[in-house]
Amino acid sequence: MQASRLDREVDFHAQALNLRAYRQQLLSSNIANADTPNYKAVDINFEQELKRITSRRSDALTLQATQKNHLQARSGNSLGAHVQYRTDVQPNIDGNTVNLDVERAKLAENAFRYENTVRTISGQFRTLLSAIRG
Repeated sequence: MQASRLDREVDFHAQALNLRAYRQQLLSSNIANADTPNYKAVDINFEQELKRITSRRSDALTLQATQKNHLQARSGNSLGAHVQYRTDVQPNIDGNTVNLDVERAKLAENAFRYENTVRTISGQFRTLLSAIRG
């Protein structure tokens, strides 16, 4: 019974880390495209997406490789996260909606929360190791 609880905890944190990493890519892309005409800033609603991902059934349909040379299917958004355009209060004259101050703040917050999740997982494993060693 405890092993399944541990599996659920690790899986939850792994999903959160994957989603945070994906969000970091989106925010970095926004910053990189700050001077691109008509570029629309994008983001995800982290809490909503994490709920959606963790509530999915584990027996979801997956591709099956029938030969050893088959490649695994991959996409840029393997999490299936719903990417949304962020509307800025005052877009640039060229149609770009990236606000560098907002993007940098969101990037820093996301990086902080990613690191915090890593520390949480690390602490849980240290506690588990300590219990095993006695």
